[in-house]
Amino acid sequence: MQIKGVLIEDTFAEAFPMWVSRLVITADTPRLALQAAEAAAGLAFSIIGCACESGLEGALPPDQTPDGRPGQAVLLFSHSPEKLEEHLFLRIGQAILPSATSACFNGLQVEKFVKVGGRLRYFGDGFQASKKFGDQRYWRIPVADGEFVVEESFGLGLGVGGGNLIIIGRERSVLLGAAESAVQAVRSVPGAIAPFPGGICRSPSKPGSQYKNVRASTNEVYCPTLRSRVATQLSPDALAVYEVVIDGLSEEVVKKAMRAALLTACQPGVIRITAGNYGGKWGPFHLYLHKILEET
Repeated sequence: MQIKGVLIEDTFAEAFPMWVSRLVITADTPRLALQAAEAAAGLAFSIIGCACESGLEGALPPDQTPDGRPGQAVLLFSHSPEKLEEHLFLRIGQAILPSATSACFNGLQVEKFVKVGGRLRYFGDGFQASKKFGDQRYWRIPVADGEFVVEESFGLGLGVGGGNLIIIGRERSVLLGAAESAVQAVRSVPGAIAPFPGGICRSPSKPGSQYKNVRASTNEVYCPTLRSRVATQLSPDALAVYEVVIDGLSEEVVKKAMRAALLTACQPGVIRITAGNYGGKWGPFHLYLHKILEET
């Protein structure tokens, strides 16, 4: 299959289930809400080393937030509910609470909930107060610019992580532009994120290594500088490779985001688009590129 002269390989991205939570962060201005959201999503690029993958789902207008202020939606993914709860407590407490004028609310209505604000309330040192609306309790923690409002409990659901596209091109700067466009397409899909810095990964990895204590290592078949030393997956004119990793609230969300990214990435200078998989043994979700383009 070719789109605008770009070869779309007949292969699949191998994805896997992950626990997910959605934060709604608000502040007095869009800039302050974005600042708090970016802090909360920091250093959460790869489940391999960070134990959490996170990213900004998108801006929320005041009529879509609980307190009627500008907001941002942030998605956090992890491999277990216990680890995700740990990151919620850490990131809300250490990144969002100290951010000017911020508040934080649960954005995912699911069956499983964990107490986060209910633990953070102790930062109020006895001066905290609570208010219950319906089935949910909110904590008001005094801070130096007013109060930090946080919901007592946050939802933990099952999402999908590891959707991916590997984009191969002739020139790094041109390929980077195509990859950046693909990331913007991912971010246009509600419920999807591209967790790596700027949404782009320059180091597609493989499980394991020749060093026994290393969980993952560089995928040498996609490294242009190693073309003459390994069984490369690169043609002679391929000089750069970027990967776009996609996590989402469901398999359908990830498929939709992959399709949007695929179509957007087909630009002059891109030679081929493929996907990373490990023979179907890594995860139960096999997202075939051709089927995604045909079905959705």
